[in-house]
Amino acid sequence: MKKNKSMFLSFILSMCLTVPVWAQDAASTAQPASTQAPAAEQQAQTAQVSDTKAPAPQEAAKPETVTIQIDKTSLNNGGEITVTGKAPAGKPVYIEVWSADKKVKANFFDSKPDKETGKIPYILYLTEDMPAYYKIFAPKEMKDKIAEVKKEGKKWSFSDALKKTGADAAYSVPAQIKIDRYKATILASIIGSRGELLPPMDAKENSKRSMQLLKSRFRSVDKLLGADVDIKPDGTFTAKLKIREGLAPGNYKVVAAVDKKLRSEPATFENIITFPNMYFSNAGASLNLIWPFLLTLVISIFGVLMGAGGGFILNPILISLFPIPHPVVAGTVMPTVLFAQASGIANYSKIKFINWKLGIAIGIAMLVGGFIGPKLTELITLDQFKFLFGWVLIILSGLMVWQTTPGYLAKNKKEQAILKEFKKRAEEAAKAKA
Repeated sequence: MKKNKSMFLSFILSMCLTVPVWAQDAASTAQPASTQAPAAEQQAQTAQVSDTKAPAPQEAAKPETVTIQIDKTSLNNGGEITVTGKAPAGKPVYIEVWSADKKVKANFFDSKPDKETGKIPYILYLTEDMPAYYKIFAPKEMKDKIAEVKKEGKKWSFSDALKKTGADAAYSVPAQIKIDRYKATILASIIGSRGELLPPMDAKENSKRSMQLLKSRFRSVDKLLGADVDIKPDGTFTAKLKIREGLAPGNYKVVAAVDKKLRSEPATFENIITFPNMYFSNAGASLNLIWPFLLTLVISIFGVLMGAGGGFILNPILISLFPIPHPVVAGTVMPTVLFAQASGIANYSKIKFINWKLGIAIGIAMLVGGFIGPKLTELITLDQFKFLFGWVLIILSGLMVWQTTPGYLAKNKKEQAILKEFKKRAEEAAKAKA
């Protein structure tokens, strides 16, 4: 009985202890249901966000570029080179080509009245950094524009031509050359000076004057501008560039340009010059030596025969037939005449045809003139040089023809006496040699 009673008390005690545990479990089970609701809602929102695609970031625009390729890396005294490449679609392409190794001298004398003040500047612009070759090739559509420039004749302007064809957007290399400018005066030329050196110009003015120097140096529109670039709608382009004979040797650079900022990397080719062609740095040209040699041989014979050494004949012929600037021709002819005159002096001295007193007297005057003349050649253009030289030759030739007419000789007894004396001395010299 006692045993059953103790068992009953144990059962009641265990039940009392179990009920609080059940209540706690029930509370804990009910509480997550209420606290987990926000978590479930958050998960649902997360799922909703993940199901919605986020907008893709906008792709950065690719920078515009210009590419270029050439089909040859060398030419033998000029030739044709094909240029291909790719530029942004719908934009014009210009190809700038220049001699990277050889530089030449160029000068321009501003003697035109200023449009605003009406005064003549008398300023000499001079550079020794001009590329020995320079040309811009424009799109084929610009042929008519270039033809219009040619119709302007000698008054054409390189700066206007660049604007008409749009090539001013590609004009770059000559604009950066170093240009000196001098305030010229007649007195300065007489004493052998170019004048007062003026301060350097700003970039804009330097570019403007470089265009005038280019025209002064190369003169022809065809030597500075061409229309050979064929452009496709997708931006690809092709150009067959004709590089003329007689240019400077060395490396040449080729650049395709859309504007001053958008330009390709330069491509390079070499122009090879071999004998009998020879490059003359001060002329900026290569010449075949055979023809000038033969021509000068014939001219010197007749020149010495007339007591002039041949310079008055050689000078205009070299200017007309060969691509040499007139100051260089004038300077080059001087030493060539020296050779002819030296041999002529020796032979005329043997036959006693030289009047040394008169020769020395007029030689002093020629010495002074030879000091002034080279400076004056920088201040005149080729057209002015030809005009003056031509009129001098016409007047002298007319005078000489008139003095050989029978009527003149009949009236001039002194001339007849001189001719008789020359004949006598020539006969004596011939007998002495025999």
